[in-house]
Amino acid sequence: MGGMPHITTTTIIAVAFVLLAMGAVIGVGLLIADMVMPLVQSATHGESLRDRFAERFARLRKHHDADDDDDDDADDLEESTAALLSMLPGAPVVVDESDEVVRASPAAYRLGVVDDDAIVEPRIAQAVRTVREQGGKTTFELTTMTPQRFLHMAGADDDAQENAESADAHATPVAVSRPNWLRVTVGRISERFVIVLLDDVSERVRFAQVRDDFIANVSEQLVKPSAELQRLAASLERAGLKDVRIAQDARNVRRTIAYIDHMVKDLLLLIKAQEQVTPTDGNRLNVLSEARAAAEVAQPLAQERGQRIAVSGSDELVVHGESEQIRAAIDKLIENALEYSPDGAVVSVDVKPDRAGRHAVVRVIDRGTGIPLGEQQRIFERFYRGANQNEHTADGVGLGLAIVKHVALTHQGSVHVWSRPGQGSTFTLVLPLDPTQAD
Repeated sequence: MGGMPHITTTTIIAVAFVLLAMGAVIGVGLLIADMVMPLVQSATHGESLRDRFAERFARLRKHHDADDDDDDDADDLEESTAALLSMLPGAPVVVDESDEVVRASPAAYRLGVVDDDAIVEPRIAQAVRTVREQGGKTTFELTTMTPQRFLHMAGADDDAQENAESADAHATPVAVSRPNWLRVTVGRISERFVIVLLDDVSERVRFAQVRDDFIANVSEQLVKPSAELQRLAASLERAGLKDVRIAQDARNVRRTIAYIDHMVKDLLLLIKAQEQVTPTDGNRLNVLSEARAAAEVAQPLAQERGQRIAVSGSDELVVHGESEQIRAAIDKLIENALEYSPDGAVVSVDVKPDRAGRHAVVRVIDRGTGIPLGEQQRIFERFYRGANQNEHTADGVGLGLAIVKHVALTHQGSVHVWSRPGQGSTFTLVLPLDPTQAD
């Protein structure tokens, strides 16, 4: 008989823990229901799931001591909510009442939203505070940039060392990244906790942008050959015109059509380079073989000006990827190097592993005109044309380096550039090795 009060007290405490755990799970479930299943209201005769569960939850809360809340919330999050958070789409982040991030998906750090256990994106931080004070939820769209530490910079140090003769060779090569387009939902799940759901819609936005570029630029450029053809037809109709004039009009038509053909092919390559590449047994590629194939494509351009392409490196490096895209990316780098180098110059293509043995590094090196530091962040933008154009680059489209950038990123790699005016440039394409090869 003397042991009964102790057993009863223990039982009550255990029930309180169970009820708190149920409360946290129900809270997260309510947020998911509001975001994912808004149509369920029609099945409950206009009464929302939030209202129904809130009423039940309020009844349950009356049966345990509210003083235990602060001690148990963190445990509830760890033990009960973690499983639900792991199943949510996108990148979930949970913030407590002191604005400290208590749980975050690794993607939230890569997307530039969370750093050092805190929300670093001002608009999201403000939304968290507003929702904590006023309740409910809010949804908005946001653009962020991937922090520098998440960019693959394999081979960057080697580039600086190989150009040690430069007065400022210690400068870090410029790496590239793409904006992250996010759809953000912020909602309160308890008195202490607010949840942030990050839906990365970058691939859809990028595809839409390239599609729009394709439509706008092709439509605009199609006007040119039409006008040139009309001019040529008028020349042929008029009697007495010299063959020289007719030949000139024909050359203008051919040049304009060649430009459009070049642009359409590049835009199609850019569209293909928007989809992430998934490693499979069927897409294993030898990097040196791809580099040699790209050099063969660029060989006629080199021969026109007495230039030479020297390809060397390790023949054992294997990556997963799309052969057409990787060859095109390397070919674009080689063509750029040839066009911005003098007659008779040598363009080097070097293939080797990085120091850690986890990436294949393809370097395309020239001793041409070089790129001003102020332009190096922009040269990978679509249709950007730098100031240092010459007779060989005047008819360029401005998509080559954008293609290289997107091919690198969709293959989970990166591209960066080291360049100085008058000294030349080194473009470095970095691709992750087949896991069976990586050390």
